[in-house]
Amino acid sequence: MSLPNISEYLATDDLTILLGLIAATVFLVNNLYKPQPLVHPILLGRQSDVGRARNPGESAVYRNYSTGLMGRFPVRPGKDVHILADLVRPETEAPRTLWSTKITNHTFQDRVAAVGTGLLRLAPLKPRESSVLILLNDCIEFLLADLALASHSIVSYTLSSSTLLPSVLESHRPNAIVTHAFMLPKLLELVYDTSDRTVQHTIVVVGEPSPQALASVASNITILKFADVEREGVRVEKILTPIPKPTDVFSISFYEAENGLIQGAQLTHANITAGVAAIHALLPAANAFTPLDTITSAHSLSTTYGRTIAYTSLYEGTSFATLVSSAAYHAGDKPTVLDSKDAISGTQYPIPSPTVLFLKPEQLKAITTDVIKQGARSWLLYPFAWRHKVSGVSEGFVTKESLWDRVLFDGARTKILGPTAATLRATIVSGGPIEASLMTPARIALSVPVINVLSHPLVSGPVLATHAFDLQDFPLGKTKSQSVLPAHSGPPGINVEVKLVGVDDEAVEKGADPVGVVFVRGPPVGKLVNVDGYENIPSQTTDDEEGWTGTGLRAKVQTNGSFVVMTD
Repeated sequence: MSLPNISEYLATDDLTILLGLIAATVFLVNNLYKPQPLVHPILLGRQSDVGRARNPGESAVYRNYSTGLMGRFPVRPGKDVHILADLVRPETEAPRTLWSTKITNHTFQDRVAAVGTGLLRLAPLKPRESSVLILLNDCIEFLLADLALASHSIVSYTLSSSTLLPSVLESHRPNAIVTHAFMLPKLLELVYDTSDRTVQHTIVVVGEPSPQALASVASNITILKFADVEREGVRVEKILTPIPKPTDVFSISFYEAENGLIQGAQLTHANITAGVAAIHALLPAANAFTPLDTITSAHSLSTTYGRTIAYTSLYEGTSFATLVSSAAYHAGDKPTVLDSKDAISGTQYPIPSPTVLFLKPEQLKAITTDVIKQGARSWLLYPFAWRHKVSGVSEGFVTKESLWDRVLFDGARTKILGPTAATLRATIVSGGPIEASLMTPARIALSVPVINVLSHPLVSGPVLATHAFDLQDFPLGKTKSQSVLPAHSGPPGINVEVKLVGVDDEAVEKGADPVGVVFVRGPPVGKLVNVDGYENIPSQTTDDEEGWTGTGLRAKVQTNGSFVVMTD
């Protein structure tokens, strides 16, 4: 029996060739058009540089991998920035909008100088001796007053909440108060209750106070209008004082700690410039802040982190506004709802459409829920669109320019966010833990980088922050009480060191992830100040010998150097 000719097995027809071409085309399309990760996976596998040794009961010291253990911390965003006044760059000539005011940097600097001179003449305040309490919601007058006082080495006080006002007035009596006209009646009552009628007080009012409020003013209280103060500074020759040093304290930001104690963050010029440098680094170099951006923030300027965001906007030359929910003071009992409408409430001001949103977790969740709910109304297309977007995120890729965005998600985003949907390019979230299960839906709903930041009242910049293109979705872990862990908060910020205190040495030696109280140190970290009559808990807050400051938060370090804040 003869062997079959091999050519018989290679015989083909048109159908075989067609199927072969189809298979090759599918293979090439799947490989060539498969989305590539926005950042190399190796960079996400080691996000922190870890110290080689550790003390008993503590973890090793962690630094951001881009800084390295031997690298110098960035302490300012530019070589010419040393104090707060340097953040307003004179070389930037283009105007931008701050809340409702379109202004150039040159005009802004002139107004700061005028306000400073007016306060020194009319208040009257003394450089390096006086202090001023700023009781203002977020507005351009806040920045003008803050920079004017800092330029003349006059310490300012801010409050994260109006409930702190009575205690602060008793313990840190200021030489002057800057406030809104609608707050004048209540403020006068507090001043009468907490001080002697023989003590002289000066109150600078933003806006037009009512005749009834002015009629109730006692003889030991001087009422000045903010506009008159600025006008006085324009009319006379500017008063010059010695330039402050970067290490000079310019403000104390009071807040209520988780244990209920009233504490304050004592901030220097260097603290804020370092915080601006850290926030500047949240976006990759290829997607950095530009003067074409518009930033809106949910964080009050009366907080350390919120003020640093505003100064970042000043430095970058962007337009800026804050959301309705950021207001610390209200005319009445007005509940704040952190929903998707509030997330875009900055557009009530005449600013360009926002490009970068600084939000809180509740606002991110509300936007994500509303956008996905809106998109799901298209019951036929939504399953395909969702599967495609999930596939892209799992590969480390997210974009607003895909086919399914144009067909479905663009319309859903526009319905919820309005014009912001088209211009938004980054969302930075802080102010609490984010549910781990929310991260992937949020990245799909917004289709822009969602950066998770751990902030703290004592730190001007991020304590922890995820990489902008870190789209990893880890399995949902649980605590000892079986509650689900939140999303990871990334490695330390670029100019801080972090360690955990109170770790289980035996478990760590066996290879377990360290778990303990987060301690931080670095240029953005302010000094803790206690209100008189309150005591601190040293084991949870400070380690003065080496400059460590405790946050009171418990966290776990994962093997890639990212941190997960424990919720119980």
